Amino acid sequence: MQSRRDQLVAAVIILPSIVLLGIFVYGFIAQTMRVSMTDWGQEAAMVINPEVNYIGMANYRDLFTGFLNVRFRQDLTNMFFFTLLFVGLSLLVGLLLAVLIDQLVWGETFFRTVFLYPMSLSFVVTGTIWRWLLQPRGGINALSTLVGLPAGKFLWLTSREQTLPFDWSHIFQYFCLGVLIVVAIAAFGHWVRGEKGGLRTKLIICAVLIGTLASGVLTRIKLLPFPEEHGFNKALWGIVLAAVWQMSGYTMALYLAGLRTIPDELREAARVDGASKFQVYRYVDLPLLGPITVSAVVILGHIALKIFDLIFAMAGPDHYPTSVPAITMFLKTFRGNELAVGSAIGVILLILVSFLIIPYLVTSFRSEAR
Repeated sequence: MQSRRDQLVAAVIILPSIVLLGIFVYGFIAQTMRVSMTDWGQEAAMVINPEVNYIGMANYRDLFTGFLNVRFRQDLTNMFFFTLLFVGLSLLVGLLLAVLIDQLVWGETFFRTVFLYPMSLSFVVTGTIWRWLLQPRGGINALSTLVGLPAGKFLWLTSREQTLPFDWSHIFQYFCLGVLIVVAIAAFGHWVRGEKGGLRTKLIICAVLIGTLASGVLTRIKLLPFPEEHGFNKALWGIVLAAVWQMSGYTMALYLAGLRTIPDELREAARVDGASKFQVYRYVDLPLLGPITVSAVVILGHIALKIFDLIFAMAGPDHYPTSVPAITMFLKTFRGNELAVGSAIGVILLILVSFLIIPYLVTSFRSEAR
């Protein structure tokens, strides 16, 4: 056992780090929250001793319901679709690459290095490269001319077309439906694993959500006095393509490491039972890769939620169809001098990332305690 003196020495050694962390991380988070609840706007932003007033949650309310903050609401929509596509495609491409490399007899080191190399680049470098490749009259659109076909005309970064439109006034209904789908998937997982305790809790939550949707309570909540349509901007495809190119190598490395830790005895037992190679991956490998998938989703998800530099480099800060909350936070704070509004957007991003990371940390701590 450690002596009291050793414990004291250890505490003294880590104390400076704890103090610095408390000041420069949690202290600044608290300051940002405080500023977000004031009227520190354009007039007072550059004053040495500004007169600011506490206005509560007014900045947050204006962001979600204010007539002049339509862009922020489209930013949230863009971030939602970007996160789904980026995380989903990165996992899919990474898994396929890992399976292919796992089957290689030779050249594994070479291909692993090739696929991992994009991850070593910064998002600014990646954005600059892909901005050249996605020019309307060159790059990818011009590839078809090499075989005698007409050039492509897809507007990778400049398209203003929208699909999957929805009315922002009904956002609570869509949110409730999304939570219902996630909880239902989690309940199905508990049912497959035979975990009755977790299944019962998830079923109760599903019943409450279904009852809420069926009762029509959410339809009576009016965020806006007018319909406001948002949707998926096709210009996001270029951003998604560049992001997946950079991060799919990371998921490949995770899955490849996971595949190498699965005992060969399990695969041999499946083959003895008559399983094909595909069935071995489907029923043996994939279920055992579940924890790796969860870790990858958390890491990729928080990258997607706070994405800034890739979009800034590819499309610039003023391109509305590809804008995300981090871009608008930058514009509000440093170009518009609206420090309170920018702080409110920063707090919203912190809350969104917390929704993703905190459940993962709680689950991890519980698993370690067992």
